[in-house]
This record gives sequence, structure tokens and C-alpha cells, in this order.
Amino acid sequence: MKIAPGVHAVRLLSVYAYLISEPEMTLIDAGLIGSRRRVERHVAGLGRSMGELARIVCTHAHPDHVGGVREIAGERDVEVLMHPADLSGLSVTLRDAVANRNRSQLIAYFTRHPGEATPIEDGQLLPILGGLQVVHTPGHTPGSVCLYAPRHRLLFVGDALQVIRGKVTFASSVFSDDIALARASVARMAALDVDTIAFSHYPPWRDGASAVLGQLAERAAAMADPSRRSAIHPEAGTTVEPSKMPPFRSFHAPDE
Repeated sequence: MKIAPGVHAVRLLSVYAYLISEPEMTLIDAGLIGSRRRVERHVAGLGRSMGELARIVCTHAHPDHVGGVREIAGERDVEVLMHPADLSGLSVTLRDAVANRNRSQLIAYFTRHPGEATPIEDGQLLPILGGLQVVHTPGHTPGSVCLYAPRHRLLFVGDALQVIRGKVTFASSVFSDDIALARASVARMAALDVDTIAFSHYPPWRDGASAVLGQLAERAAAMADPSRRSAIHPEAGTTVEPSKMPPFRSFHAPDE
């Protein structure tokens, strides 16, 4: 499904990845292990070849986002980009994860390491879509990033946001490393001029996207400061518009 000029949503195992069809192709997120064939089919459908894939940008290091990196990249010279806070976390041992009783470390242990990766940092502009801005939004994972394309007012949020009962809301509290930090990070998204929010597990959101992000940031601030609760919207978002893209439920189950 084409969501913006040159930007295609690709249904992989458990997740939507986004293929950006430019002279040098870019894939945002790589799905679970076993996702390669679906990428190949979509690339072929565009009349392109896998040899034209220049880079894979990972929004965060969960298995449904980085698991397919190695097989999709293959033996080609494909650059993998990821925030260093998540890359370093993949080195955790099972003993440490169990000893710490840390769910996030257990997820990291069972995540296939993508191999060599180029670190990306907050504010960095990638040579994609006329300048794709890296926005560090920690909380779901320490190195979670959103990717913002000002040209299209398009924001790729990975799992930093989800849609529950027709409302845009915060990242899953079940699968997030630090849910309070994840909520606080919404303010960084709300500062952007956004027309379309591209999720990893839900259809794109185009109905008042900037306003929805602003309301959600207010809600997050109120949750952090109880004295403000009566002054904010109790819910953010509106009914999801019809879409041919079905939501995924296999990895991130609703927690509300």
C-alpha cells in the first residue's frame, strides 16, 4: 500500500515495514526472521531488485523489527542503522536477564542481533525523502527512534505509539522498557508538523494527526503532574478512518 509518494507499506511477519522507493531504496524495519520473501515480492512488484536496497533503518531493537535484518540484507553491502542504546542492549546474557528479572532484557536476549550497524543519533538527517530526521523517543526501548519526513509531514513512529479502540495512545506498557519515559517522549512528536502517522502494527493515521499528538502530549504531562489532570483531554484521537491495511496483533497485544 502506498502511503506517500515513493513510500510503500509492506506487510511482513507481525509488522508493517516501509519501503522507500528512491534511486537508493530504504527499508524501515525488517520484521521477524522469515520476512525476506515478502520484501522480495514487494520489491519485484515495483519493478526493482533487492540489489538496489541501500539501507535498513530500525526504529528499535525488538525481534519483530530487527529479526529479519540479516536475511534481507544477505551478502550485499546494505547499511543497517540503529540507535546505539538499543544496539548495545542486545549483548545481554540470559543469566543477567533472569537474575535482573527484567522483561526488556529477556526480549533483547531473544532478539536476533542484526550484526554490524551504523549508529544514528537524535537530530541526524538521513539522505532519504529529501532529509529524514531522526527523533530519539526513548521509553518503549532505550534507543527507540521516530523518523520524520518534513517534505510529506510524515512521521514513522515504530512502536512508540499504538491504536487501541480507535484512539491513538501511548506505547504498550507490557512491552515497554520505561512507560513513563515513553509517555514523556510524545512531546517530541507533538513538536513536529505531522499530517500522517505511520505505525508498525496499525493503519496510517491521517485525521488531525498533529492535534492528536498534541492532545496525547498534554495527557502525558498530566499523568506526570496530577495537578494538571482536570485541564486536559481525557482521551486523544478520533475514530480510525477505513483502510485496507489490517492491524497486527501477534506481537503487541492491546494492554488497555
